[in-house]
Parts: sequence; structure tokens; C-alpha cells
Amino acid sequence: MSAGLTVEPLAIPAVRLVRPALHHDARGRFSETWNRAAFAAAGLDADFVQDNESRSLRPGTVRGLHYQLAPAAQGKLVRVVQGRIRDVSVDLRRGAASFAAHVAVELSAAEGAMVFVPAGFAHGFCTLEADTIVQYKVDAPYRPDLERGIRWDDPDLAIDWPVTAATAILSDRDAGLPVLAAADL
Repeated sequence: MSAGLTVEPLAIPAVRLVRPALHHDARGRFSETWNRAAFAAAGLDADFVQDNESRSLRPGTVRGLHYQLAPAAQGKLVRVVQGRIRDVSVDLRRGAASFAAHVAVELSAAEGAMVFVPAGFAHGFCTLEADTIVQYKVDAPYRPDLERGIRWDDPDLAIDWPVTAATAILSDRDAGLPVLAAADL
């Protein structure tokens, strides 16, 4: 582990909580959110190629669960720059002991922690506050032909979301995603 950066495995050890050092002073806060050498020293040797940002206006907005098929499967480094989310990663690695299991963590701009989601996982989140902005780095370019998803509320996944099907705000695309048993993996 690099000084100033802590990396903690979550319930599925491939998914890790990343805490950069936060430096506070009279002006506010500073943190180094990405440093290739520090992340590699901490065991997260990713070659990020693209940054993405989403802004969700209302709490209860669900985005996901999204993934891309190989050879464009994406690892992600997810952080919240405004607001709070419940972040979920679902293991889609066939043959893994944790296949179809998920891990969830709350991320907030105030706390500054991030989640590293490796390739082979579906990823999604639900906003917990209005006007939430999420940024994430990916280590493979977006490929619409290889983009896939699974239904956020698949009963077989038993994810404890902070919303119900009646109150969740979804895109039409996400509302029509298949359950894991019917998904293209």
C-alpha cells in the first residue's frame, strides 16, 4: 500500500474500497484521486482510458446494473463528487466462488472513498440525495455492441436497494433489462 492511500477488500475481495488521503485546511479539502504508481503499489494496476460522469437530479435514481462483454469488459474506479449513493457490484465471473453474489457500499462526496470494480462485474448505483454527481474511470473503451445489463431488482440477486420498484427512477433501457438467468454473459 502506498502512503496516503488505503485499499480494503470488500465481501467479494476483488472489489475494493479505496480511501485516498484527505488533506483539510481553512480553504476546504484536497485529495489525490488517481496516481498510477500509488494505485499499482496498492495492487490496483489499471490502465484507465476513459472518464465518465453522471448527474442524477432526484434521490432514488437507479443506474445499472451495467457491464460490457469481453474483449471490452471494463474495470471501473467509481467516486461521488456531489451527493451520496448506494453502489452495487455483482460478480459475473463464471466459475468464481462468488458468482452471482453482490457487494454494496455507500459512497459520498463528503467521505471521499471510491470503489474499484474489476472487469467481470456488473455495476450500478442508487442515488441517496438530490443532484448527485458520480464520476468513474474505465479501463476499456465504451463498445455499444458489447454493452449489456441485468435487471437491478432481480429477485435472485436479493440486493437490498434503498428504493422499491414503485419508487425507483429508471431509464426505459434499464427498466427493460433481463434478469441474470436470462442475461448474455
